[in-house]
Amino acid sequence: MKTPQIFLLVAAAGLTPIALSYGFSPSTSLSFLFNIDANPVNVAHIFRAVMGLYLALVLFWIAGAFKEGLQLPALYSLVVFMMGLGLGRLLSIIVDGMPHWLLVVYMLLEAGFAVVGILMIKKSQAELN
Repeated sequence: MKTPQIFLLVAAAGLTPIALSYGFSPSTSLSFLFNIDANPVNVAHIFRAVMGLYLALVLFWIAGAFKEGLQLPALYSLVVFMMGLGLGRLLSIIVDGMPHWLLVVYMLLEAGFAVVGILMIKKSQAELN
């Protein structure tokens, strides 16, 4: 198995529990993790939608790991996703202040995955030329 394939699978494996913690039972997990009341229907709805987005990308990354024609698009989507999350979290820190420590860890991991993804894209494109 090639490094990009392993990277996509590691990202998928890492994001799956986060997705499930947001949306499988938001009133339980979000209360436990972040002291968020997810009992209102609109709050639970938003977090379940976020879970759906995360899981859809996880499935795409898994497909990219096993289907060579999807590997580069999967890497691009991973970089866009991770950069979007990381930059959104950075904006929140600037505007709102420091969140729970776990969310800061998520931001750092997202930044790291984005950087590694960019490097893998560059390497993949160099190999094509």
